[in-house]
Amino acid sequence: MKLDAERIEGLTLTAILTIVAVAAGWASFSHVHDWTMRHVPAGTPDAFGWVNAVISELVPVAALLTIKRRRRVGAPIGYPLSLLIAAGTLSLAAQLAVAQPSPSGWLLSAVPALAFMALVKLVFSGTASNPQTEGAPAPAPAPAPAPAPAATIPARPIARPNGVPVIGQVTR
Repeated sequence: MKLDAERIEGLTLTAILTIVAVAAGWASFSHVHDWTMRHVPAGTPDAFGWVNAVISELVPVAALLTIKRRRRVGAPIGYPLSLLIAAGTLSLAAQLAVAQPSPSGWLLSAVPALAFMALVKLVFSGTASNPQTEGAPAPAPAPAPAPAPAATIPARPIARPNGVPVIGQVTR
């Protein structure tokens, strides 16, 4: 029963995330396209605006995936982080540039970029999986290394001053 509830919850979350991603992506892509086309030379094909939108909106996704992969292996994240910030700033600037010049216009226009970035972070950050909580058997502990065999020294009787040997004492 628990598996069915988790599966339904997962599918519902996936559907919501997909709908929001498509809507935010469409609005954000449209804003970047429109902003681009306002500032290009006359005669520039409309496709240029869409290409610019795809590039500027997908670079943050690629940067976030790269950051996640680099963190997993302990590699530096400075460059992908700077790409993420630059591309996110560009996307947000496009949203604000096409907005009505008022605080509410800027806020409403920024929603697609902010939602898209937040959604990407939500989807790709995930949670650390713990094999014990997912029903996977715990890894068997590595066997302890066997102790090195002790050097054997043959026992030889030690003679007392009176000449009687003492058994069990070892001499080197």
